[in-house]
Amino acid sequence: MSILVNKDTKVVVQGITGKEGSFHAIQCKNYGTQVVAGVTPGKEGIDVDGIPVFNTVENAVKNTKANCSLIFVPPPFAADAIVEAADAGIELIICITEGIPVKDMIPVKYYLKKNYPNTKLIGPNCPGAITPDEAKVGIMPGHIFKKGNVGIVSRSGTLTYEAAFQLSNLGIGQSSAIGIGGDPVHGLSHKDVIALFNEDEETKAILMIGEIGGTSEEEAAEYIASNVKKPVFAYIAGITAPPGKRMGHAGAIISGGKGTADSKMKALKEAGVTVIENPAFIGKVIADAIS
Repeated sequence: MSILVNKDTKVVVQGITGKEGSFHAIQCKNYGTQVVAGVTPGKEGIDVDGIPVFNTVENAVKNTKANCSLIFVPPPFAADAIVEAADAGIELIICITEGIPVKDMIPVKYYLKKNYPNTKLIGPNCPGAITPDEAKVGIMPGHIFKKGNVGIVSRSGTLTYEAAFQLSNLGIGQSSAIGIGGDPVHGLSHKDVIALFNEDEETKAILMIGEIGGTSEEEAAEYIASNVKKPVFAYIAGITAPPGKRMGHAGAIISGGKGTADSKMKALKEAGVTVIENPAFIGKVIADAIS
């Protein structure tokens, strides 16, 4: 089993005729994902590598029954693209776009919560989601993932790849890997994804990758302590980051003494999570614990 994406997922790519959109749409298709449509206003009737292009998400859904959107729309228009996908009935929206202004995302998050509480948003500024050997909906290098039973949820794309690569090299596969993104205002949280992994019978262990800034990891720790019996592992990036300085992602900043790596690691340890302090040993620690 898996969470969020699988062989039955039908993807529409918003912004498919752009450089990034077309490249990654074809990569997802070549992986085996059902990429059934693309959307670029004014381009209806053409195709990208055999993928039909429509003017609107509504038309794409009507003609192809797409149920997942992958967004590569430029930052000034990406928030509207999320709303368009939700209005068209898309159940899972994955927004790869980096640099969407926070002031644009706040009303979008409120709009989704008010009007489409069952619609799931991943991102923005994320690598997407993958269920190995079934579907890749995003920008991750599919060849480093291996089918298995460790679920990965991460704020960092590159650390997702590093962890998956280490696990795969040790013969340990992944049920699904979800990159939730590093922006301050985003869709699914660590807690949300961990809850899905907790309910998935085939996921036997969970790896959570976090970073400084925000309270997502502490909220996940609270949920884990009360609800999760499966082994959970965590790595928190930014241990050496000075307060007040943003490190990497827009949401990775320590302010007001909150969101430090130490506070997150302390909360996770108290919740019974195995905290890994060196990213080079993520795979080994998990392998030693579950093998």
